[in-house]
Amino acid sequence: MITKPDKNKTRQKRHTRVRGKISGTADCPRLNVFRSNKNIYAQLIDDVAGVTLASASTLDKEVKAEGTKVEQAQQVGALIAQRAVKAGHKVVVFDRGGYLYHGRIEALATAARENGLEF
Repeated sequence: MITKPDKNKTRQKRHTRVRGKISGTADCPRLNVFRSNKNIYAQLIDDVAGVTLASASTLDKEVKAEGTKVEQAQQVGALIAQRAVKAGHKVVVFDRGGYLYHGRIEALATAARENGLEF
C-alpha cells in the first residue's frame, strides 16, 4: 500500500536542517515563523541567551481578525518589524521554519522588510 508522507514531519526535518546552519545572536536575532491552519506567529529569538526578544501573532489585539490569511500575515510582519525596531533590532536572520517561501510566509517577510527590518 502506498502511503503519503507526513507533511509536518518533512517540514520539521527541513527546519532541523536549516537550524543547523543559522542561529540568532543579540546583535542579529533570528526571526522565526510558525504557521498553523488558523494563525501565524513570529518571534525574534536570541539563541545564545535562549530568550525571545519580541513576538507577534494573529492573536494580538493589534491584528485585525477579518481579511484573508495572507492579509493577516502581512499585519503580523508589520507588527513584528515595528516591535523589533522599537527594541533596537534592525538586522535579523530569517528562519522560515521549514515552510516554502510562498503565500503567508512570503507576505510576512515582505511586510517585515517594508517596515524596517533587514534580512
